Amino acid sequence: MQTSGPSRQPGPQWPGPLAWLVACACVAMGTAHAQDAAVQLVAAGPALKEVVISGSRTEQDPDELPMSIDVINAQALEEGQVRDIRDVARELPNVSVARSPSRFTLASGSTGRDQNAGFNIRGLDGNRVLMMVDGIRLPRSYVFSANAFGRDYLDIGLLQRIEVVRGATSALYGSDGMAGLVNFITADPSAFLQDGKTLGGRVSAGYDGDDHGKRLGATVAGRAGDAVQWLIGGNVTRTRELDNMGTNAAANVDRTLPNPQKDQSGALLGKVVLTPGGGQRHVFTLEHVDKSADYELLTARAKPPLAGTSVLSSTSFTDMQRSRATWEGSWRVNTALADDLKATLSFQDSHSREYITEDRNTAADRVRDVTYDERTWQANLQGNKLLRMGSGGSAWVQKITYGLDHTAAKVSNLQTGVTPPVGETFPLKRFPDTTETSTALYVQDELVNGAWSITPGVRFDSFRIKADQTGFGAQAVSLSGNATSPKLGVLYRATEQWSVFGNYAAGFRAPNAGQVNAFFENPVANYKTIPNANLKPEKSQNLELGVRGRMQALSVEAAAFSGRYKDFIEDLQQVGGTGAPGNPLVFQSVNIGRVKLSGFEVKGRMDWGSVAGGQVSTPFAYGQTRGRDTATGRPVNTVDPTRLTAGVRYETAGWHVRLDATHSAAKKAADVYVAAGGTQYLTPSYTVLDLAGQWRIRKDLRLNAGIYNLTDKKHWRWADVRGLAANASFIDAYTQPGRAVRVSLVADF
Repeated sequence: MQTSGPSRQPGPQWPGPLAWLVACACVAMGTAHAQDAAVQLVAAGPALKEVVISGSRTEQDPDELPMSIDVINAQALEEGQVRDIRDVARELPNVSVARSPSRFTLASGSTGRDQNAGFNIRGLDGNRVLMMVDGIRLPRSYVFSANAFGRDYLDIGLLQRIEVVRGATSALYGSDGMAGLVNFITADPSAFLQDGKTLGGRVSAGYDGDDHGKRLGATVAGRAGDAVQWLIGGNVTRTRELDNMGTNAAANVDRTLPNPQKDQSGALLGKVVLTPGGGQRHVFTLEHVDKSADYELLTARAKPPLAGTSVLSSTSFTDMQRSRATWEGSWRVNTALADDLKATLSFQDSHSREYITEDRNTAADRVRDVTYDERTWQANLQGNKLLRMGSGGSAWVQKITYGLDHTAAKVSNLQTGVTPPVGETFPLKRFPDTTETSTALYVQDELVNGAWSITPGVRFDSFRIKADQTGFGAQAVSLSGNATSPKLGVLYRATEQWSVFGNYAAGFRAPNAGQVNAFFENPVANYKTIPNANLKPEKSQNLELGVRGRMQALSVEAAAFSGRYKDFIEDLQQVGGTGAPGNPLVFQSVNIGRVKLSGFEVKGRMDWGSVAGGQVSTPFAYGQTRGRDTATGRPVNTVDPTRLTAGVRYETAGWHVRLDATHSAAKKAADVYVAAGGTQYLTPSYTVLDLAGQWRIRKDLRLNAGIYNLTDKKHWRWADVRGLAANASFIDAYTQPGRAVRVSLVADF
């Protein structure tokens, strides 16, 4: 069949009221690794103390927060050659990112369609983890039948740091944060304008052996007087399929080598920072990320003997685009109600598309063109007040944070193509166009007295899901509701070196448009999916207890946690029917029983002191999680096996080298639920070694290089193989890359 080729749709268009922000970001290419121009060396003394905003919505020392939080700063991003969100999770205990191989077909299998799908934190993944950039929610993942769109709408090269909070963050950020929060902080001009500079920046180039990736970037920042700073940066990347250790090159389902794939991405970041005086600061940000991938789906080809519907060839391409314009303002007001006021207004437009073709033997060829879009306005108004009560040793200090959040999102999907499913005509929608809104009030009060910090907080959310019946093939359902999410944190500084903390947080997650109104009907095969007007929000109760030690040689943190969850939303569960004519199988998103997740993690670093003129240290991290459905006793399959990472780092003034070992335990059959009659491939244990280092050629020029999977170990990750049958002939297709080299050159100016 002859058809005209597909055209890639243009990226999201900027709305008129925000068009003036384009002046903030004239097009330029580059990374935005925001790191001080002068490298902080262990040998030269302690580094500047990190601050985070994700744990309390204000800048704070992470050691003063009663919760587990990780900060990956720009130096760590550069030295670790972190390229995507999968690399972000590499050394974090109880955190992972799934990426299965691209082995999908037009009408079945979502394996690999979403590439880097999103984060798993302490056994929960998907939209239960809140992902943000500069405090603005990133688009959610969307999965329906054979279609899957992931959440990797990011370019790591534009970032200054990454903050990872474990456990429910609903009290401060809303329903999306039931499992945890990952906040990506973009570069700020001040990071490139140290020591009175009026112009500065960075250029970088890199190569990654595991996907044959070539990366190029540049960032430039400047100062225009005392009141204006600006930044322009961007990245360009070209990669191929992620390598594995398969050996079968057959052009059919038996293939274990990756399907041929070409990826390209580009990202731009522009910022203008105005400080007109009087305690004011205004930041205007423009960001655009565009990623695309082209696939030759050799694994979709049929093996002889051929039937009329056998697939002779299949190709696909995917696009992911996200554009954002944000204004952040802050004022020093010094009134009875607030010392400081902050306001944020942001517009974000995201577009995902999957186009796939099938050339079939004698049956009609098929095409599917599927899109998923989110267009979102987000606004926040926040006040901060510092109060002192009493005097002397009994004095209490109160840090009160309160505010209003509002989010309005227009969510839509569309499927068109050639040769639609039986009983349907194109175009069609799998859920109706939906407007999702939420409005919330929150308040947090940190009370500090001597060695004690007590931090109560509460958030009241009201949400509404309003569906548009137009063009939808079933009766559309609209929902609304509200929830109150309390939290309480306690921190006790037992000594100058040791502190203990505890944190309780309630969480909830409202259902999304695709869960409430998922719809599909196949009258020939006698099955259908239908909306659910009775779907309820998920709820959770989380408790965490931990201890921190900050000694001269040893820095360590350990935490134990337990979370109880109810009304979990399980997508597309059978709720009726037999599959016989006149009595079709009926599927629906439903609330299921109660789930308990518990575990612990330990992380830190040991400094061994000077050896042969250099400093020797050992970073380490260990995480373990267990999960059960308490109503049925079934294990929770999204829980990763226990993982340990440990390394040895040797650093001098001019270079450093680091050897890291990552050990993952085997996945046990007792920790996996398999439906009756099914099987599950269980990943064996493995230990992988990575060797990496940096040569500081000059103060402003650095060469980073690493050999990953040094021993060429063949291994699988549990997150990637969930649902893979134990006897699958193509198990090797899910292996991780073998030995691979990464190298990058970074220059400051």
